[in-house]
Amino acid sequence: MTQLQSQSVADVVLDEARTGRRFVFSGDWRHHTAEAMAAKLKRFGKLSGGQNEFDLSSITAMDTAGAWLIRRFMNGIGSEAGGEVRFADGGQRYVELVRALPDALPLPKREIRRGSLFQRLFAPIGELTVSIWTDTFAAMFILGSAVRGAQMKLGRHAGVSPAAIVHQIDRMGVMAVPIITLMSFLIGAIIAQQGAFQLRSFGAEIFVVDLVGILQLREIGVLLTAIMIAGRSGSAITAEIGSMKMREEVDALKVMGLSPVGVLVFPRLVALTIVLPLLTIVANFAALTGAAFVAWGYSDITFATFLARLQESIDFSTVAAGMIKAPFMALIIGVVAAVEGLKVGGSAESLGRHVTSSVVKSIFVVILVDGLFAMFYAAIDF
Repeated sequence: MTQLQSQSVADVVLDEARTGRRFVFSGDWRHHTAEAMAAKLKRFGKLSGGQNEFDLSSITAMDTAGAWLIRRFMNGIGSEAGGEVRFADGGQRYVELVRALPDALPLPKREIRRGSLFQRLFAPIGELTVSIWTDTFAAMFILGSAVRGAQMKLGRHAGVSPAAIVHQIDRMGVMAVPIITLMSFLIGAIIAQQGAFQLRSFGAEIFVVDLVGILQLREIGVLLTAIMIAGRSGSAITAEIGSMKMREEVDALKVMGLSPVGVLVFPRLVALTIVLPLLTIVANFAALTGAAFVAWGYSDITFATFLARLQESIDFSTVAAGMIKAPFMALIIGVVAAVEGLKVGGSAESLGRHVTSSVVKSIFVVILVDGLFAMFYAAIDF
């Protein structure tokens, strides 16, 4: 037992010779002995220069902490002080570990503080402008590459497998029907209840049909559906492409001669462009159904009366105004999600950050585009 304890104690002994100094290291050089050994090596801190030999053959165990202590001591008395350090024969695995360590640890980067008030005010604006331009350029590149043909192989006209598009339609469209239906049903019911409650004071509860019909078909239906798809499918696209980027699968596609845009992005863009208008139709029917039930139970408006009033209040332009927006919003969601996915770095933190950024940017741009469409419709009296 005493012999085992003596072997586990780390130590360093200095042997002065004519040709130089010889340091004999022994024992257990690991993190639990690092503090004690740092104090022992500090005793030799005044030694520098000359010929020095390190003997590591008597060391029984070593980890990175112990190797770093020896490396730092070696730099202190060796090359930094004009001396020379060599290793004696024996303990080669420990010698390799010490040699593998850098001469010094890199200093942490200090954040550059903007000095003037002008810089603090306008530097973030400039950074945001550059970021918007970079994202816009990347989005145009992805959209242009997809429209250009989305070849499965670079330089070859091979087309895209319909199975990939159908698979994405199933994932993004069919599997989203329940949540879209439930959400739209509740939204339509809430709008009808609040509208009937306010119009009851004027004795005009019948106009709740006009309110729900026009608002749902022109604005709310496509907008809320796009927001839901941005949170559900847009985040999934970013996570999928981002995880492929982290595992270098995107680079592997390029090495194989395949276009990442054609393989990963194009099927998802086509699927979104198909499913979002269809989901908007489902959402409109669900919302009008919910509004009809609330109007019947809350305002005694029968289903026949509801349908008759709905036919009088809406026309083709009301339906078309909402449906025209759907393909544009689908492209926006798909392109933004793909851009953020291809920007993912090699860490899980980067993946989470870009997934969040994808959802936020998609929803923001979708709402912005909806406002632009509203102003355009008002300008042409549509």
